[in-house]
Amino acid sequence: MLGTIFLLALRSIRRHMLRSFLTILGIVIGVGAVVAMTTLGKATTAAVQQQIAALGTNVLQIRPGQGFGRGGGGPRPPDFDPADVTAIAQQIAGVTAVAPQAQSTATAIYEGANWSTTINGTTSDYFKVQPWPLASGRQFTPAEEAAGKAVCIIGNTVRSNLFRGGQAVGLRFRIGNVSCDVIGVLSTRGQAGFGGDQDDVVIMPINAVQRRFTGSTDVRLMLVGVDQAYSTSQVQASITDLLRERRRITDGREDNFNIFDTKQISDTLTGTTTLLTGIVTAVAAISLVVGGIGIMNIMLVSVTERTREIGIRLAIGAVANEVLLQFLVESIVLSCLGGVIGLLLAQVVIAVATPLMQVPWTFDVQINVVAFIISGLIGVVFGYFPARRAASLNPIDALRHE
Repeated sequence: MLGTIFLLALRSIRRHMLRSFLTILGIVIGVGAVVAMTTLGKATTAAVQQQIAALGTNVLQIRPGQGFGRGGGGPRPPDFDPADVTAIAQQIAGVTAVAPQAQSTATAIYEGANWSTTINGTTSDYFKVQPWPLASGRQFTPAEEAAGKAVCIIGNTVRSNLFRGGQAVGLRFRIGNVSCDVIGVLSTRGQAGFGGDQDDVVIMPINAVQRRFTGSTDVRLMLVGVDQAYSTSQVQASITDLLRERRRITDGREDNFNIFDTKQISDTLTGTTTLLTGIVTAVAAISLVVGGIGIMNIMLVSVTERTREIGIRLAIGAVANEVLLQFLVESIVLSCLGGVIGLLLAQVVIAVATPLMQVPWTFDVQINVVAFIISGLIGVVFGYFPARRAASLNPIDALRHE
C-alpha cells in the first residue's frame, strides 16, 4: 500500500510541476542556506585555527604598548633591549626559546626586478618557536648571527616577484643599500589571520638588521616558546612580573607592554566565528519555516481541489487513515524533494565560495544528513493538518462538492 501511495503522490506532483516547484522553493532556499552557511562557517573556523597554529603552539608574543585600542595619545612605550631577551630566556622556568625581532621595510632589487617587502631581523630561535620549515636552503649559523652577516632567508612571495619563481638559493640581491646572499627559501604560508601576506618577508640576522636598517639595538617584538609541560598562563604571569621589575613599573601603574597568548587568540577567534555562523544559520533557518507554511497552504488548496476524489475513495471503501496517509506522504515527498535540491544547491554555493574566501572545501556528512531529515520532518509537521482535514471529510458532503 505504501508503494501505491508513493506513486500516487509522485503522479499528483507531476500533474502540477510548476506549482510543486514554487511550493518547495522555501525548503530549497532554507536547506541550501543552512547547509552552505554552516559548512562555510566551519571551514572559516578551521582556516583561522590553521593560521593561528602557524604562529606556533604554546607561544607568547610580547610587544611594547598596552594592546589594541589602548594607550591613548601618550608617549610611545620604550622598546625592549637585548638584556630583556636574555633575562626571560635564563630566569623564567618553562621557556624553551626566545626569538627577538627587529623590523624594517625596504625595496629589494635583482636584475631589474624590484619588490618592496618587510625585513625581519631575528635569531635561529625564531625557527624553534615557530613551525616554519624551509622549502630549500639552510638557516643562519651562530657565526653569521654573531657577526651580523648579510645573509637572507626569503619568503615565497619575494622569490616569485624578485626571482620570477626560479631558484634563489645561492644568488645575491640588493635590499635597500645592502647586498644580501640568499641562503634559504621559506615554505609557503599564505594569508595571515589578520590579513597580510606572511610570505612577503626577508629574514636576516637581527644584528645585521639593527646595524644596517634600524640603527639601534631595540627589540620591537619577542616570541617566547613555552614548554608543553608548563601552563602558558603561569609563564605569562612570571614574564609580566619580570618585565615590570626590569622596566621599573611601580605598583598601581599599568603595564607598558602586552603579552598575547596564541592559544587565547585562537580560542577568541574560533568562538567569534562560531557565534557568527550560528546567528547566520538561525536566520537562514527561517526560510525552512516559511517553506513549511507554503507546503501547508498548497496542500490545503490540493485538498479543496480534490474533495470529490476524496469522497469517491471514501465511498468505495477507503478508510480515513489511508486518505490521511496519502496526503501526508505527498507532503513529505514534496518536502524531501526540496531538501535534495537544497543540498545540491548548497554544494554548488560552497564550491564557488571556498576559493573566493580562501578556505578549505569540506563535505560534512552530518550536516547534510541532519538538514535532509529536518526537511522531511517539516513535511510531516506542516502536512499533517491538511492530511487530517482530508481524512475527516464526510463522503456524502465530499461527493456533493462542486
